[in-house]
Parts: sequence; C-alpha cells; structure tokens
Amino acid sequence: MKGQFPVEKFQNIRTPFYYYDTTLLRRTLSAIAEEAAKHEGYCVHYAVKANANQQLLSIIRKAGLGADCVSGGEIEAAIKAGFKPEGIVYAGVGKSDWEINLGLDADIFCFNVESLAELDVINMLAAEKGKTARVAFRINPNVGAHTHANITTGLAENKFGIAMRDMVAVIRKAQEMSNVEFVGLHFHIGSQILDMTDFKALCLRVNELQEELERENIVVKNINVGGGLGINYQNPDGVPVPDFKAFFDTYAANLHLRKGQKLHFELGRAVVGQCGSLITRTLYIKQGEVKKFAIVDAGMTDLIRPALYQAYHKIENITSDEAMETYDVVGPICESSDVFAKQTELNSTKRGDLIAVRSAGAYGEIMASQYNCRQLPKGYTTEDMNNI
Repeated sequence: MKGQFPVEKFQNIRTPFYYYDTTLLRRTLSAIAEEAAKHEGYCVHYAVKANANQQLLSIIRKAGLGADCVSGGEIEAAIKAGFKPEGIVYAGVGKSDWEINLGLDADIFCFNVESLAELDVINMLAAEKGKTARVAFRINPNVGAHTHANITTGLAENKFGIAMRDMVAVIRKAQEMSNVEFVGLHFHIGSQILDMTDFKALCLRVNELQEELERENIVVKNINVGGGLGINYQNPDGVPVPDFKAFFDTYAANLHLRKGQKLHFELGRAVVGQCGSLITRTLYIKQGEVKKFAIVDAGMTDLIRPALYQAYHKIENITSDEAMETYDVVGPICESSDVFAKQTELNSTKRGDLIAVRSAGAYGEIMASQYNCRQLPKGYTTEDMNNI
C-alpha cells in the first residue's frame, strides 16, 4: 500500500534510512495490552535487542511494557528511555562484571542466570556492594521451534541456559548464597515462531519442571517464557498486527500457573517488526546476461537479515505505478551476499526511484554496521515527517 508512505517527504531525506510508522506501533501496543489484560498475572517486557531507537523505546515505555535487556548497553538505553528498573530483566549468556554491576546499581528486577559460574560472580559482586540480586534461572527446555536454525535457542545443543538435570542443584546453590534471591525460571525457545504448537510444547515442559520443583518443596514466584512470536513478512499490509490473542491464549490454555505466580513475556519482533521499513534509492538498472539488477544505495550493512538468514522481506517500488518487471535487488557492498531479493517483481524501476524494504522494524537498524566505512542509517518516525 504505497499510500501509507509520505513519499514527497522522503525525497528530502538522504537515503538509505529507516521509516517507522508510529501509528501502527501504537496500534500494536494496544493489541498487546488488550489481550494480556484478559489473563491474570501476565507481564510483558519489550526485548530491546529488536530495536533500541530511543523514540520507539519511549512510545513502548509509555504503553506500560517493561524491558528485556541482553547487555549493559541495552540497560542504559532502557533507563534513558524512562523504563523503571523494577520492570527490567537482564538475560545473556556472557554478562561481564561491569554489566552486572550496572544492573545491581540500578536495582533491576531480575538477572536471568545461565550458568552456575555466572551465579557465583553475581553473588560475589552483590556481596561487594552489600546488595541482594534477584535471579531467575534460564533453563534449556530442549524444545525445538519451527524456525531458522540460527534463531533457535531452546535445544540441548544451543549455548543458552542450564540443563534441566541441573535445575534443582543450581536452585539449591542459590538458596545457600547470602547475596542472591531465587525468584523464578526463565525460558526462550527461539524467534519468528508462527506455529502455536511450539509454544504449547514449551508450556507442557514447564508444567513438568514445576511439578518436579514442587516435589522438592521449591516455590517459584515468576515464570518467564521469553518471546518468539513472529510476524507476517509475506503480507505486511494484510497482517500488520500479529495474532496476540492466539499467543496469550495458548499459554492460558496450556501452562498451569500456581496461585500468585506471575507469567512474564519478552516480545521484540512482534512489537516493532511491521512498523519499520528500510527506504533506499535506486542507483542503477543493470542488464546482465540473464538477469536485470536494481542496484540500490542500501546494503547488507543497513539490513543484514537477507544475507545472514536468507530472510525474505517484501520489497516495493513506492514511486512507480508502471507494469511489473523482474529484478534482483542488490546493494553496493563489496560482498556477493549483498542481495535483498532475487527474481522479485517490482513496478518498472528506474534510477532515482524509492524502494521500501518492508517489515524491517526488528533487527534492522539495530544490527547495522559500518563495513566499507559506510554511515549508519538514521531512523525517522511518523512524527519526524511533520518537521520535514
């Protein structure tokens, strides 16, 4: 739907850049709030790793979400955007001392701990400050997800989490420590999941583990099931808001919460994925021996997902209404993998036409690099367009 883009405004902005439809973002946040509110004890945190644009973070914070961080830098970004420390959870398999100290000084809600070695360090650093760190243990549930191999996180072969067989032992260890408080369990099985049976499988595994802990008289105050809900990359206009009802209802129907337990979610891509588009300008049309190339000024440095994951993004020429033609859409980076799409249909394209790479609000701007000494792309929101 080309009408959704303020194309005339875009002509005055140096490409490539990211454009964020904040009207859609707020609509998405409203859907999350509406569906989560139907279930008692559901707490939603935004996974900052998906996009840390400060304007977006501010909107998300105002909608009432907490923050899920995986680095000290993300904790700083969340606090700068106004997220309250009591709504911040901090995960990550390799937390450095300065990052742990940052979390302790900020008094964040919880560290999601991924190893006994990490637990020892958190206890030591907390003791040095005379503080008590709240910890949840990330348990590897050995549950697969129907998604790309590079974004599965819940299998035994993945680097994340603590093995189920070690769960009771590490909790007992934490209970013996003077500067940590065990407050819950944490899980995450992967990203871009659209099959609700994957989440059901996680629920059933969590139920088993809860029963095991109850036999050990261990009380769990919080269950954190991570995120993972995907978006529709093929039809961003037809399905602009993910099916949050099915997502939350799956947990309500299959996960047996105990009285007073809180259930935490860490949604990232599902929150911001559809509201963002990468806007790039056509530099050249090149006729090869067997293909026609649309060479644009954005590249894998601006959006790495197609090169890294062979990910699909819908691509549109937003300044042409001419007949469709077939192109390979490629960037300027000196790498053969710098390809956004092969043999894709676009309205007949010429030098200067603006191209929108859709569904790029998650893992786009945040993963950009300066390879080839390129400038990082800027991000503009719907509100910014009023000043251009």
